[in-house]
Amino acid sequence: MKWIIAIVQPYRLDAIKMALSEVEVFRLSVSDVQGYGRQKGHTEYFRGQAMQVNLIRKVRLDIAVNDQFVEPTISAILKAARTGVDGKGQVGDGKIFVLPLESVIRISDGTTGSEAI
Repeated sequence: MKWIIAIVQPYRLDAIKMALSEVEVFRLSVSDVQGYGRQKGHTEYFRGQAMQVNLIRKVRLDIAVNDQFVEPTISAILKAARTGVDGKGQVGDGKIFVLPLESVIRISDGTTGSEAI
């Protein structure tokens, strides 16, 4: 079992959800997050004053999958999250982290392991 964490552009969320459903991954959690990376922020104007905004809004997807779903899940996220010309991607598209998942327990009935996902 693996825990896949993807940090992506908010406006790509619907495309990512559709791509995940095509590979039969239907369970995920979504959180709004802010971060600082290679994009280095941007300038916004508030009441005529320029303000440097260093933290960029992103969306975090948390997905627990069984081993046979790891590669299809990663491929679906990569395909749907990339921006730019011809889907080649660009700085700021996000990151995917894959971590081992030691145990899962379904609260409602106590099912454990890969069956609980």
